[in-house]
Amino acid sequence: MTTQARSRPAPPRGPVAPGDPPARTDTTGPRRPALPAGKATHHGAVDALLRLVSAPGMTLSALFLALLLGWVIAPGAFSTHHPLEAVGTSLASPGGEFWFGTDLNGRDVYSRVVHGARLSLLAGVVAVLISLVVGGLLGMIAGYIGGFADAVISRTVEVLVSIPGMLLSLAIISVLGFGVDKVAIAVGIAGIPGMVRIARAETLRIVNLPYMDAATTSGTRRLTGIITHVVPNASGAIGVVAGIDLGGAILAVASLSFLGFGAVPPEPEWGSQINEGRMYIANAWWWTLFPSIVAGLTVLSVNRLSRGIGTKENR
Repeated sequence: MTTQARSRPAPPRGPVAPGDPPARTDTTGPRRPALPAGKATHHGAVDALLRLVSAPGMTLSALFLALLLGWVIAPGAFSTHHPLEAVGTSLASPGGEFWFGTDLNGRDVYSRVVHGARLSLLAGVVAVLISLVVGGLLGMIAGYIGGFADAVISRTVEVLVSIPGMLLSLAIISVLGFGVDKVAIAVGIAGIPGMVRIARAETLRIVNLPYMDAATTSGTRRLTGIITHVVPNASGAIGVVAGIDLGGAILAVASLSFLGFGAVPPEPEWGSQINEGRMYIANAWWWTLFPSIVAGLTVLSVNRLSRGIGTKENR
């Protein structure tokens, strides 16, 4: 009859003397040695490159937005001519000297598109900031406080949501007046109702979490709870929505400028450039086409990058 050997537990170790190595508690096997700093950095760069290759849409969108950022910061470094001066013949077709052709006054269309990026993009950013700050704050107050404040804010938002955003922007412009700054304010105010609904829904989700019950039980004030608990946890989802709204805001600003409510010629702006060239689209198609392509690619790139970031946040 064979007997199986039983493994005996290791005897307890006595007090550790100074200089003795610490007791090893990992019995799963030898640990994997850590990679040197150089190899770890190399592997991190390879992983980042693989992620970029696996998502070409996000990569191209990020590169295009980086180019637009360069246009906004230093348009003179990317343009080939002065945007307000006549540098060629009237309605010259695209070529080696004038990449996007010239307009009726002989101005370089490409240089005007580059310089118009600052006005168009900054107006869209201002509009989103207005809707983000005002709408986000109202939505958090409605979701966190509830009661009468929630009822008043929610009913007001429902009334404003029933009005199309472009129509609401036109009504606000009729009160404020014309100009790119007025257009940005109008688009921002028109975007507040949608941001209120997103912020309120996200706040209601956070309020029902266990740690919020603990904060309320411990006597945390309402304003302190919003600042310390709601804002940090809701900023991710609200930020993604704000990024998606940025594309719509840029498109809305360009549309209102196309209707004549924005930039005043000869100030370069994408919407006003499209409006100027629409009367000559049969003979000078480039005057309208290239600003439209740049504006469309900007909206698509912003939406693609924002949705990609939102997808990673939800994982």
